[in-house]
Amino acid sequence: MVNPAATTTSARTRDVLIHALASEMKLEAVSTEYRGHARDLGRRAAEADDIDLVVALGGDGTVNEVVNGLLHNGPDPEGLPRLAVVPGGSTNVFARALGLPNDAVEATGAILDALRERTERTVGLGLAAGTPGTDDEGVPQRWFTFCAGLGFDAGVVGRVEQHRERGRRSTHALYVRQVMRQFLDDPHRRRGTITLERPGADPVQDLVLSIVCNTSPWTYLGNRPVYASPKASFDTALDVLGLKKLSTPAVARYGTQLLTSSPERGPHGKHAVTLHDETDFTLHSKVPLPFQMDGDHLGLRTSVTFTGVRRALRVIV
Repeated sequence: MVNPAATTTSARTRDVLIHALASEMKLEAVSTEYRGHARDLGRRAAEADDIDLVVALGGDGTVNEVVNGLLHNGPDPEGLPRLAVVPGGSTNVFARALGLPNDAVEATGAILDALRERTERTVGLGLAAGTPGTDDEGVPQRWFTFCAGLGFDAGVVGRVEQHRERGRRSTHALYVRQVMRQFLDDPHRRRGTITLERPGADPVQDLVLSIVCNTSPWTYLGNRPVYASPKASFDTALDVLGLKKLSTPAVARYGTQLLTSSPERGPHGKHAVTLHDETDFTLHSKVPLPFQMDGDHLGLRTSVTFTGVRRALRVIV
């Protein structure tokens, strides 16, 4: 599946990549034509009897759609087609977290090598759904590959999407500017409205920001990996970073900690909450807040229930 609007690959490059893949396997190349098309194609592949591998050429949004199509009827690692990802977006968090090169040509070479050597891994994924008994009860469930967020970071994602719809390119400078604007405009940054609830534990209240990570790094600034939850892994359930305060000093402190984060240490402090390997939990908000999954803004939510599903999908690496 090819996203023709992928931001970092030209039509000529896509043709070269498709030719390289077709030289090694029987390949049907399909270009996406509308939002949600990759999901529909993924579902069709999952229901077919003669498809063993789905290759997604595009960014994280395209990959998310393909994954949701493949897992439409639930995870079945041995029964579903395997997934290979050729990065074609501006950030490509999922592909890079798998250890693939960020260059599409190099990544294609790595995938072909992996196919010849029969190397793959089964990764865990996150699942989010509207919480029963709330206003969001009817919101359909959706899978995510590397992150989700309720509150501040989702607001930033929404702002960036608005600029992209007006024709602006998704650059790191654009993200930084929207972080500052979200900070200045957020009415809840001094006292959060989010409560995290999980079985057998006291609720965590007054969160301003809640980032749910399925892997680490959580994102990239250029070639710099950013570790919101350094212990997060495709081999475990979900990790959470929550912040209870976003005053000017707190933003400066946590921003610096994110920029200097490493696999050994992420954001920390008395207003930071970190949870590791959580299988089931819910985020409630007193007011509707922006919600995002895999960098895709999904509107406002007041309650989202999360499930970490280990060994959900086979991927080529």
